[in-house]
Amino acid sequence: MNAILEATDITVRFGGLIALQDVTVQVPESSTVGLVGPNGAGKSTLFGVLSGLVRPASGRVRLRGADVTGANPQARARGGIARTFQHPELFTDLTVREHLLLADRMHNARRRLWADLLTAGGLRPAGSAESARTDALIDALGLAGVADRRAVGLPLGICRLVEVGRALAAEPAVMLLDEASSGLDAAETAELTTTLTRIVAERKISVLLVEHDVDLVFGLSDTVYVLDFGRLIAQGAPDDVRANPAVRAAYLGEETDELKDVIS
Repeated sequence: MNAILEATDITVRFGGLIALQDVTVQVPESSTVGLVGPNGAGKSTLFGVLSGLVRPASGRVRLRGADVTGANPQARARGGIARTFQHPELFTDLTVREHLLLADRMHNARRRLWADLLTAGGLRPAGSAESARTDALIDALGLAGVADRRAVGLPLGICRLVEVGRALAAEPAVMLLDEASSGLDAAETAELTTTLTRIVAERKISVLLVEHDVDLVFGLSDTVYVLDFGRLIAQGAPDDVRANPAVRAAYLGEETDELKDVIS
């Protein structure tokens, strides 16, 4: 399959520390790719490289085949990359619907958004096209029941879905999800898994997951990459990665069968 996003031979140094060394990952079109590893393995650094926040010492990043290694995050966003962050940052006085409308306007009608801000009148009412797109996102994410509630006091699981919705409003080709299940209980994680599966299928986008919840990663992903101390030690289908001797030796020892016991 064609790669919508790929990083080739990425090396990142912070002073004398090598955070990533010769790491290569590919995110094919309309697929879900998981990236796992313990704290300090280099997952967040690789996310920074892919999104433009971290400049590699060597290696290349390509988006839809074009070299974007020197492009800033804004240019990459315009090219089709959207990302979430581990800690959702929502506007407490805005409703769920207003968050998604704001994100839609940032992508589709930035001049109108700036006019809203400059007049200090807040977001003007949505037009028919904006309303249709926002309503479609609300339905896709299962947020209809809380669409008109302000963000303050919302459960973390809902906040994470709003964060995903803001990323989707940019109509990306690929979403980078940073610890999307962090802090969620089992029911919220199951709901998130179902929602992401449906979104990838319906919208034909690609997703790269950085996660400590290995069950979620292995359940969602077509391909899994494993980092250890900045090096890529395994990649492939989830079942193959579970059985990979390098992964077992690095994370499990020979007598342990569950990858999640060490990585989670």
